[in-house]
Amino acid sequence: MTITTAAEVGQTVPAQTLLDDTGAPVNLRELAGKRVVLYFYPKDDTSGCTTQACAIRDTWSEFEAVEDLVIYGVSPDDVASHTKFRGKHDLPFHLLVDTDHQLADDFGFWVEKSLYGNKYMGVERSTVIIGADGNISAVARKIAPGKHVAWLKSELGI
Repeated sequence: MTITTAAEVGQTVPAQTLLDDTGAPVNLRELAGKRVVLYFYPKDDTSGCTTQACAIRDTWSEFEAVEDLVIYGVSPDDVASHTKFRGKHDLPFHLLVDTDHQLADDFGFWVEKSLYGNKYMGVERSTVIIGADGNISAVARKIAPGKHVAWLKSELGI
C-alpha cells in the first residue's frame, strides 16, 4: 500500500529522490534496511523550527547510538538555505529539499494554514518514522517543537 492522501502506519514510503543540504540525491526507497525519521518543518531558521532542530542536535548522542537510524529534516527551503541553517546551528543530521512540496503532499503534510485570518498552503509540522521494511511505523501530526524529541525517543525506544 502506498501513500495517497495522508500518512498512516503500515503504508510504504513514496518512491522519491530529494537533494540534501550538500546537493547530494537521497532516494527514500534506497534507505530500506534502516529506520528513517523524516521530520517536516515549515521554514529554516524560524523560532519553532530552530527549537526543533536544536533539540535533536542537543540529544544527538542518544539518537546516534541507535543502530541503523537516519534522521532527516524536510522543508520547502532550497539547498542554499538548508546549508546555511545546518551550518549556523551545527546540526549533525542532513536536511532534505522539498521545494515543490511533493513529499509533504504525498504524506498529507502540505495543508491549508491560517495566520492573522489569511489562508495559505504550507507544511504542517509532522514526523514519520519509517521501519527498516520501508513502511511507516509511526506518525505524529501537528507536533509541538518542544515535545518532538520526547515523542521520537519514546517511539524509537530510547
